[in-house]
Amino acid sequence: MNNIYSLSEFIKTTYSLVITKLFFRQARLVRRPIYLRGRSSLSGGKGLTTGRFCRFDLEKCKKTLFIGENCEMGDMTHIVAHEKVTIGNHVLIASKCFISDTSHGNYGADEPSAPDTIPNQRKLVTAPVSIGDRVWIGENVVILSGVTIGAGCIIGANSVVTRDIPENTIAVGSPAKPIKCWSCIEKKWVRVV
Repeated sequence: MNNIYSLSEFIKTTYSLVITKLFFRQARLVRRPIYLRGRSSLSGGKGLTTGRFCRFDLEKCKKTLFIGENCEMGDMTHIVAHEKVTIGNHVLIASKCFISDTSHGNYGADEPSAPDTIPNQRKLVTAPVSIGDRVWIGENVVILSGVTIGAGCIIGANSVVTRDIPENTIAVGSPAKPIKCWSCIEKKWVRVV
């Protein structure tokens, strides 16, 4: 599909392309404005395309965000990577998605954070996030810490992913649950019972 831009959009995109080639040489197009804290923690991103107002909050002392080849992110995607977030090749992320390996506080059985503690003063708890190759993440999706999404998955719009999703699965809802999986034998999506 050929995009037809208005003159102002063409100028903005051309400006973003020039800045991309100067500062993000591996990327295809990084649209401005972008917020990138801890740039040295970003690895990969060959052929990356981002929308406007994307935000990356990264640990500054080590590599924590690994982006595969030819990934596309819509406007206002927000990624927090303090331990490790891995995004595979050819991943499509719609606008307004949030992916985080970090939580303000521990809400499990071991040393739980008390509700009378100010959230911003609670201990940061991290667990790696992994998104496989060829994953499509719909609009407004939230992916929380400790989650692995297998290759070939589709995560439906407005879903909240709180647990692992097996490869070649369509998952929707809050919390996200598998509703279909790809049958290699039948060559079609079949309902999960």
